[in-house]
Amino acid sequence: MKVVASWSGGKDSCFALYKAIQEGHDVSRLLTMMSDPSKSNFHMIRADMLDAQSDAIGIPIVKWVTTPETYEQDFKKALLQLKTDGVEGVVTGDVFDVALHEAGWLDRICKEVGLTPVKPLWHLYTTQILQEFINAGFKAVLVRVKTDLLGMEWLGREINQVFFDDLRRLGTVDPCGEHGEFHTFVIDGPIFRKQIEILESEKLKLNGYGSLVIKSFTVKPKKW
Repeated sequence: MKVVASWSGGKDSCFALYKAIQEGHDVSRLLTMMSDPSKSNFHMIRADMLDAQSDAIGIPIVKWVTTPETYEQDFKKALLQLKTDGVEGVVTGDVFDVALHEAGWLDRICKEVGLTPVKPLWHLYTTQILQEFINAGFKAVLVRVKTDLLGMEWLGREINQVFFDDLRRLGTVDPCGEHGEFHTFVIDGPIFRKQIEILESEKLKLNGYGSLVIKSFTVKPKKW
């Protein structure tokens, strides 16, 4: 089935894309909803970094600007436009319902626009998801944290077994950050044809959140 992958730039959407490809789906586009033309909604990842991921993976990206008030309407418009290009389904990295005020929000949206939801991570244990992500060889770094749960020292850390073990020792943070405890940016993995290298970054703290501001990066050939 020809599908579009809802793309945040983080580990869950990336791992869902990976699993959808393994299931035999033809992923024709990545779709990112943007809070403005310069950065993504929710994860606040810059447009040029999203473009770098698209380049590294080899799948074109569609970026659609929205607002909190018009999000659902804009999401539908984006899907309907992609549907005219032959897209039949939508891949998401949802583990639980994304709209806490409405169970089955994504299923309803897909039904209304006539697309099939593809949710490879749906209701899996988050410990299982993170372990499989690490075992598959993906590399991601923490770019945003809630500082009352994770200190600034967690920013920039790579998602690996040491990270997972440290997180489990804390015992207060969901392994996939499903309550918004942290967000990630994927830089490499088995579906990446190239890899992203972060060259310069700094940590900033504002309104209870810590952010890793990536000042420069490069997309380069992989060392196989």
